[in-house]
Amino acid sequence: MASVPWFGRLSRRWLLWGLTCLLVMALLAVLVFLVREYEETQTLTRLERSAASMSMDVRTGLTRSVQNLLALHSLAPTPSSWPGLAADILASQREIMHLEWRDRDLNPLATRPTPYLPDVYAYRPRRDALPDVIQACLNADRISGPAYSNSYFWPLAQGQGIELMEMCLPLNRDGQADGYLIATYAMAGLLTELIPAEVRRGQRVAWTEPDGTRLTIVGDLPTGLPVMHVNQLVDLPGATYILRLEQPRIADGWLPHVLTVAVAVLALSLLGVLALLARDLRLRQLAEQKLAEALAFRKAMEDSLVTGLRARDMEGRITYVNPAFCQMVGLSAEQLLGTSVPAPYWPPEQIEEYRQRLAVRLAGRLLPREGFESEFMRSDGTRFPVLIIEAPLINAQGTQTGWMSAILDLSEQRRSEEMSRASQERLQATARLAMAGEMASLISHELNQPLAAIASYATGVLNLIGPNQAGADTTELRTAIQRILEQAERAGRVIRSVGDLVRRREREREAVPVAALFDAILPLLQLQARKLGIALDIRVADDCPPVWCDRTMVEQVLLNLARNGMQAMPPGEPSTPSGRRRLRLSAQPVRSASAHSTQRWVEFAVADHGRGISAEDAERLFTPFFTTKPEGMGLGLNLCRTVVEQHGGGLRFEPQQPCGTVFRFTLPAADTL
Repeated sequence: MASVPWFGRLSRRWLLWGLTCLLVMALLAVLVFLVREYEETQTLTRLERSAASMSMDVRTGLTRSVQNLLALHSLAPTPSSWPGLAADILASQREIMHLEWRDRDLNPLATRPTPYLPDVYAYRPRRDALPDVIQACLNADRISGPAYSNSYFWPLAQGQGIELMEMCLPLNRDGQADGYLIATYAMAGLLTELIPAEVRRGQRVAWTEPDGTRLTIVGDLPTGLPVMHVNQLVDLPGATYILRLEQPRIADGWLPHVLTVAVAVLALSLLGVLALLARDLRLRQLAEQKLAEALAFRKAMEDSLVTGLRARDMEGRITYVNPAFCQMVGLSAEQLLGTSVPAPYWPPEQIEEYRQRLAVRLAGRLLPREGFESEFMRSDGTRFPVLIIEAPLINAQGTQTGWMSAILDLSEQRRSEEMSRASQERLQATARLAMAGEMASLISHELNQPLAAIASYATGVLNLIGPNQAGADTTELRTAIQRILEQAERAGRVIRSVGDLVRRREREREAVPVAALFDAILPLLQLQARKLGIALDIRVADDCPPVWCDRTMVEQVLLNLARNGMQAMPPGEPSTPSGRRRLRLSAQPVRSASAHSTQRWVEFAVADHGRGISAEDAERLFTPFFTTKPEGMGLGLNLCRTVVEQHGGGLRFEPQQPCGTVFRFTLPAADTL
């Protein structure tokens, strides 16, 4: 085997080293090239984001401007009030050069130029821009919203000019078209006013046509440096513009030290890894914090709900309840979680029905979305109606894991319905009272003539008998006819008093002895008492003063209370210790409960020994048309209370021992008025 010469081995070694160096240099060059390309790509990406942000700022500013113009139209309904508010908008939005309110035929109703460039239409009249306005308004009518025109160059004095754009906004008032609101924007003003100055610093922004023609430029760049630029499409209703953003390309100063930078990068890579680990840990902590905040927010929402929430698994066990549900049933979450059939809030008598309904639910049958009504039981045993709305509980993988229920307590709704029903009943009772008043007026009018005829006939009979005829039969006949005449006159007074009560007329009152009130009704009471076998007991205190009252109406109150007392003691009821059923009517003086009042009162009492009044009937005793008698109308006690209250007194009742009821009412004494 021939040996390789030494110079051959040396040249081959150098070749390998050279290739290795070339490979390393190539790798470093590729690394530098990739780094430069990456930096340039990042710069372009940031520039594109900045351009997108500027485009969004312009869109947002134009939208805010439209909202301000709509507010201007709502606050200034007339052309006379319009310019003042328009001036405020122009003062705060420098990008608007001119504001107009035109009618549907584009005739101007009110105009206002910007205070910063008031002579914008001094060199050429405003009508020269009317074609752009017309085109924008046609587009606005088509899309039923604000529309923009293409920009146009508007010359100014001294050879200057400005690039303008029209915006047309259709106006409506009370559903009717109310013309157009025309806003003229300066294209340069859109860049300077709507894009913050700190965002534009070190950059140049321009509006260009889609073909690249520049319309206006804002900002300046140093000369002699390469420029990077991006284009951002700004598509407005009716017009399309290109936002061009330019930035100088900064030369890299670290290119001669590529190897040093590469070594430094390799040395700092470990720190970079540690930094990335620290960043990952920080992001993880932030994610955990956000998750905790989200859970706390959801818990706060659940705790603030007044609707009960309940979740059950596929076996019917309760897996979740919110505080509103716990408060609703009066049980804690610990007492409810994990419970199954029967639930602790089910009424015992309805457990089987609820068990069958749960079986239907677990079988997968859906109930109506509007829910169904049921009844729950609180921990204290009280029942309350609920509305249950149930839906399948689906997890993140789309699998049903149970049922979610929303429970509404219907107690307040039922109470409101009951109150509404009671109000309707009161309205009906009021209508019946009004009808009863009309009937009472009609009956009193019709009865006056027969009563007058009875009185006339009785007087005629007395005149025919004459005062000179003697004999026991004649005397009794004269007495009977005299009683008929008195009762006819009394009936007439009662009818007139009822009519005055219905018509709310002021009735005549007088000082009447208490004994006279009892004497007036005594014959009628004795007649009914003898028929029913009831003893009458009338007691009037010796020092009882006269009362100031309408005599006829108070007699009717006493007569009605006494008849009610006798009807409350039917035959066969327990009697008094004396062996007879007894009705007691009494009167005695009483003083006012107020220490500063000198008013004296007389208390009347009508006591029977009947069955008494039940607690249920006592609540409705004075309600119109409520009666415990088959033939009663339910108006007697209500009218009695009305008469007593019109005299300044009060009517009340209380049980009597060992049985029966006592009705008491007070009237003012005549000697203290």
